[in-house]
Amino acid sequence: MLKTNALKKLSFSMRQCFSKTLSDARLITGGNVNATKKYTPRRAMMYVPGNDWKKINKISSMGADSFILDCEDGVALNRKDEARSNIQKILQEKMFSELKSELSVRINSIESGLCKKDLETILKGPVFPSTLHLPKMETKMQLDWLAQELESLLGKKHNIKLIVFVESARALLDMKELIQHCFILMDQGAPFTLEAAIFGSDDFCADIGATRTPEAKELFYSRQHFVTCAKAYRLQAIDLVYINFKDMDGLLRQSVEGAQMGFTGKQVIHPSQIEIVQQAFSPSKEKIQWARELVQSFDAHQQSGKGAFTFHGNMIDMPLLLQARNILQMAERFDQN
Repeated sequence: MLKTNALKKLSFSMRQCFSKTLSDARLITGGNVNATKKYTPRRAMMYVPGNDWKKINKISSMGADSFILDCEDGVALNRKDEARSNIQKILQEKMFSELKSELSVRINSIESGLCKKDLETILKGPVFPSTLHLPKMETKMQLDWLAQELESLLGKKHNIKLIVFVESARALLDMKELIQHCFILMDQGAPFTLEAAIFGSDDFCADIGATRTPEAKELFYSRQHFVTCAKAYRLQAIDLVYINFKDMDGLLRQSVEGAQMGFTGKQVIHPSQIEIVQQAFSPSKEKIQWARELVQSFDAHQQSGKGAFTFHGNMIDMPLLLQARNILQMAERFDQN
């Protein structure tokens, strides 16, 4: 009798938990906008300098989920104008219109003094990039400035996806407030939709005086903090670059580690890194099958009026069920793209 009552209580608790989880998600994201939009896979995000046609022309053959046409760190100061012009040409001539991957643009930081010219050149139109990357996000004032500039250049009829970079100790500590401010601006009509955040590890290490190691042990806490903030607001979380592009074993180890920590993708700097990274951030066939069977078992128990149940010898709780649903949603989204 006690066991039956305990199971009934657990079943009720699971239903309450599931309802509350959905409710909290809607509150966190102002209606959970990212959960209802078409998912854009960003397992491997490949940087392509905007001034380098040799690399630009290889985009179609590389197969990454996302390509970032770069105006910032990948471009020397005396080549910035060239990069801007090239990116504007690529957009207006629809040079990669058949590309299934995302084609986005990273502008220079607001503090650099180069950002305004980037925006004015790249957003001339009439064809705009689908996604814009803002590096070195630091303050709410910067986000206010960006919202005003985008409204001036795009108007309110066009909305662009936004990805922000966290690259300093201050930005990491203020990350929650900065993300919240983005959502406030979106609610006020800013012409962007925040979809993801990227951890800029090299600038972060320089900011705190850390020494980079192959194991990235000096970044363990900061990566956990970063991914927690991003996921709290249902944003994609993109992990650090693995600098040694010849070390495939190290890349695989760090990619798997990042996926296990909750990151949804990783920055890459060389074509040889793409396949390993995308495989690491994809659920395995075995994991998909496990998730499918678990959800089917749960649905069957719900239809029969039974809440709590065991699966493969384990008592199933709501977090495990949500994990299974997430795996199936991820697999479905990858299949659609």
